Amino acid sequence: MATRTAQRKERLLVDGEWVDGADVIPVTDLADGGHFAEVVAATPGQAEDALAAAQRAEATMRETTIVERGEWCEEIATRLEARTEEIAEVIVREAGKPISSARGEVGSAAERFRRATEEIRHIKGEFREGTTSGHEGWEAVVKHEPVGTVLCITPYNYPLATTALQVAPALAAGNSIVLKPATKTPVAGAILADVMRDVVPEGAINLVTGRGSEIGDVLAGDDRVNAIAMTASSGAGKHVAYESGMVNLHMELGGNAPELVFPDADLDEAAAAAAKGSLKYAGQRCSAVSRVLAHEEIHDDLVARIEDAMDDWTQGDLFDEDTDLGPLISEDQADWVEELVEDALDKGATLVRGGGRDGLVYEPTLLADVPHDARILQEEQFGPVCAVTSVADEDEAVDIANGGDLALDACVFTGDYDRAMRLANVIDAGAVRINGAPSHGLGDIPFGGNRDSGIGREGIDASIHAFMRKKSIVL
Repeated sequence: MATRTAQRKERLLVDGEWVDGADVIPVTDLADGGHFAEVVAATPGQAEDALAAAQRAEATMRETTIVERGEWCEEIATRLEARTEEIAEVIVREAGKPISSARGEVGSAAERFRRATEEIRHIKGEFREGTTSGHEGWEAVVKHEPVGTVLCITPYNYPLATTALQVAPALAAGNSIVLKPATKTPVAGAILADVMRDVVPEGAINLVTGRGSEIGDVLAGDDRVNAIAMTASSGAGKHVAYESGMVNLHMELGGNAPELVFPDADLDEAAAAAAKGSLKYAGQRCSAVSRVLAHEEIHDDLVARIEDAMDDWTQGDLFDEDTDLGPLISEDQADWVEELVEDALDKGATLVRGGGRDGLVYEPTLLADVPHDARILQEEQFGPVCAVTSVADEDEAVDIANGGDLALDACVFTGDYDRAMRLANVIDAGAVRINGAPSHGLGDIPFGGNRDSGIGREGIDASIHAFMRKKSIVL
């Protein structure tokens, strides 16, 4: 096991200066127990100071060029890579992610900054001519400009990669940023702020750690915020949307991705996708395959194949290169997963494997013959559970897939092209993958949810556009 890191304390970053505070929040060490760090709990006044600093920096940022901002993103990527082992260890400890996945997250974050450099170079203005009565002879230049200040509210499950997916486009677009990382996993975001502090103008990046109950509404409800990027639960997103007023909302919220599998599918591929989609990072991903809707003809066969595929997933020491699965983020989350599994079993589901729990560690679990009224088929679980239910036909599968309030991702496994396209067109989701598990990747393809699963579409290019506005200059 790796040597326990020294106790570290992360402060607020406001207007280019590190700021201390009287109150601190301990950060749990999910690898070795206890606490490995603490962060300052910002007061409402300190949150307002960060907003004021970001607003002051807007004028400077608006004068920067695409070339300058691209160079900043490249430099940030390089500096992140130079600190890979430090950041990866932090992610292991605060997020409970296996070391191999944690290193991959650092690489993904760096790549997102580099891709932001590439995408911002494609932002070009337009020349328009008047084409309606009264505007004959009018000529106009339509240009892009930053919205101003972007509030980035990031989640615990990808404390660096998702943060980069919000921050890199916001910076590339020329905005000031106030970063509010998840209280459970704030250290990776603090390191990113430290990296950026030496690269961008003062006030362009501000870090505010603290309890959402104390500073969340102060940040979200302030008129100095022009856009909010947020990855969180649907309930948290609704609250922020209620508080925020007239700002650009860019939200990726809860998910409960269905995998629809039909008799003409490659069942080995479908089983492997279900196992990986359910178990990666212990299922704590918005795009996780949370429910498998298997045609009744192949339900039992598919369950057996999924069980075999689960044998390849290993729980163990988070610093062991062979470990695939770690703990859940908190006791509350483990209680929630346990509650949903017990509900399914009480209603008649079959426990094929797993179902046990040791503190935060929940066993990889496979449920079969899950009744259609089980909560786990409609509520976001965020756990290492694959719930398989039987469906009679396409219509029943679509009814279940579209039955809840969440509509982020879905996938369909079939060898019939017409069926694949027919289902992709009627499933209510921001993205539907054919013959593969959902994946948001680096953000090269836009993703996002419908209904309670979010507002807008994320991705490097999509987010850059969300953090810019158009101005028409009539000549």
